[in-house]
Order: sequence, then C-alpha cells, then structure tokens
Amino acid sequence: MTGTAHLNSPRAQGAFGTAEISIKVYGALSTAALVAVIAVSSSGHMVNTFMWVRAVLLPVVAVLIHRLTVSASRGSRRAFERVSALAVIMPIAIIGVDLIPGVCPPWYAVMQTVCMLPVVRVAFITRGSALRAAFPKGR
Repeated sequence: MTGTAHLNSPRAQGAFGTAEISIKVYGALSTAALVAVIAVSSSGHMVNTFMWVRAVLLPVVAVLIHRLTVSASRGSRRAFERVSALAVIMPIAIIGVDLIPGVCPPWYAVMQTVCMLPVVRVAFITRGSALRAAFPKGR
C-alpha cells in the first residue's frame, strides 16, 4: 500500500478521528480552565498575569492544533509533523512550568495537567502504526 492508501485506510482515518476528538476535549477543558480563572478572579481571589495569559492562549492553541489535525488527516505531512511534535512538547512545557514553585497555585497546576491529558493521547496516536504507515519517514 502507498502512503496515500494508508492515509485513506479506515485505521488511519479512525486514528485521526480520535485525535480530532481529543483536541476538541482539550479545547473544552482549556475553556473550562479560562472560565475557572475568570470565576476565581471575580470572587476577589488573586489571579496572576501568568494564569491569565495561559488561560486565554490555550483555548486559542486548541483551535490551531485542531486545524492542523484536520489538515494532516487530508494528507499534509507538514501539519502531521507539527501536530506530532506539539503533542509531545506541550504537555512537558505546560506541566513543567506549572511545577516551578510560586508560578501558580496548586489548583491551577492540577487543572492544566488535566487539560494536557487529551494532548498526551494525541502524542501516542500520532506515533501509532496507522499514522506512521500513512506518513512514513523520508530517507
């Protein structure tokens, strides 16, 4: 089977479908985190600039990653490589920064970790056999 045939296989399209759903879940969780930051701030509790910036940016990033995932499912190797890389880098960066003492409160770090779980799933999906066959490494 050629790369195109692998891309159009039920396994590859199923993997992309699961990845798209995972990114949508990530977007919903990130939006919920933004709502939580708004609620905490509205109740008079301290919300620092870092939390505001992250809370606003991550739902936007979800939209961009979803678009990349859709593009990859249509055959864009570049989009696939970006999604694959982001799915590994983002959880490490997000959780790693949240673990720095004093950057954010524990409840926020836990919330961000939960937001990253669907992205971790995408990291595994993009490294699975169905998508590796659809996008074989160049020589």
